[in-house]
Amino acid sequence: ATLAVERLSLAIPRGSIYGLLGPNGAGKTTTIRMIMRITLPDSGEILLAGTPMDDELRERIGYLPEERGLYRKMKVLEHLAFLGEVRGLARPEAGRRAAIWLERLGLAEKAKNKVEELSKGMQQKVQFAGAVIHEPELVILDEPFTGLDPIATKMFKDEIAAMAKRGTTVMFSTHVLPQAEELCDHICLVNRGRAILDGRLDAVRSRFAPDTTLEQIFLSSVEADHVALA
Repeated sequence: ATLAVERLSLAIPRGSIYGLLGPNGAGKTTTIRMIMRITLPDSGEILLAGTPMDDELRERIGYLPEERGLYRKMKVLEHLAFLGEVRGLARPEAGRRAAIWLERLGLAEKAKNKVEELSKGMQQKVQFAGAVIHEPELVILDEPFTGLDPIATKMFKDEIAAMAKRGTTVMFSTHVLPQAEELCDHICLVNRGRAILDGRLDAVRSRFAPDTTLEQIFLSSVEADHVALA
């Protein structure tokens, strides 16, 4: 058996953009799945604003999973409104917000198309909107930039920055380090299921030479961790 996450302790500051970083297989998705109660941890506790996580609290989180999935035969506007209803919005409000989000993401002209007629990038925009349509206080995005072209990537980054500016806490996992470097004010670097670097990005940087990139910090930290465990 493999121990996916071991004694991992995270404190995500309210209103921050928090990057959960690490190589493939480090335990990022498992950690997120535990926060979302998809996988239950063997020990420890998960708190949201000091309250133990339960199914009711989980509804206050917007979640974009790594495994994307939409109903391919549904029309785009109907699907996004449906996702809003699933997240607790009344039908008229869900429809109103869905139309606003499609306009915002440049998909208004695709509203009556079936989901299967959209490109993968467009489908990802719909799923992103569905994760945040109910204006959650915490948004968790698992590898949100995978498969996006540069224009869509910039749109996602702008939306993430705007959400944080409004006071929303954003946590996202990624191995695309330039995006993390641009967006995050806090990071946690996970390797082999354990946190090996955690804190404000500027404080983490201060431990290294001034011109060291996040990618260099990442690589040297993971290498040092592997040497220590060898």
